[in-house]
Amino acid sequence: MTTFRLLRRRLAADARGATIVEFAFVAPILVLTLFGLFDLGYKSYVSSVVQGALHEAARLATVGNKTIPEIDTHIQNRLKAFSKNATITITEKSYTDFAGVKIPEKITSDTAPAGQYNVGDCYEDANGNSQYDTDRGKTGMGNSEDVVNYEITITYQRLFPLTKLMGLPSTETVKSSTVLRNQPYAARSTTTNVRCT
Repeated sequence: MTTFRLLRRRLAADARGATIVEFAFVAPILVLTLFGLFDLGYKSYVSSVVQGALHEAARLATVGNKTIPEIDTHIQNRLKAFSKNATITITEKSYTDFAGVKIPEKITSDTAPAGQYNVGDCYEDANGNSQYDTDRGKTGMGNSEDVVNYEITITYQRLFPLTKLMGLPSTETVKSSTVLRNQPYAARSTTTNVRCT
């Protein structure tokens, strides 16, 4: 009985294994926090790279000496070097002025219900595609002095597969856009047709 008491006192006073037990409780939380911080930092880095590529593309586009496929290929190559498995989408839309960017075509004759486009309304077909659009932009880089909305979207795999444990998707999407005016490299034509349906 005295041996048992002696052994119990020694074990009760021994704290050598407490650190490893405490670390076992803290380690998972610490690792998930670090993964989250690294993932957030990587997203900031991707945003910076996409923003740089966007400004480069916009500059190439507005000068007027590059075609859309040349600009898109240049940007695709720049961003593919950054992330080989990323999905990159590039969209260009042109407008006649800054006030028209990403707004619907103007309704000139409105029937009930008023304030929204419906059959029987007349509208200014700003992009010339013979249908009413909620974004009046023309696909492409437009002409001399047109305003261009250039947009890049990149979707890439997250760095750490453990993000699913935190309830995050396995991919991340970064989207960036800029609006610039083309250089006056040619004569400008701005005609708009009014159509009724």
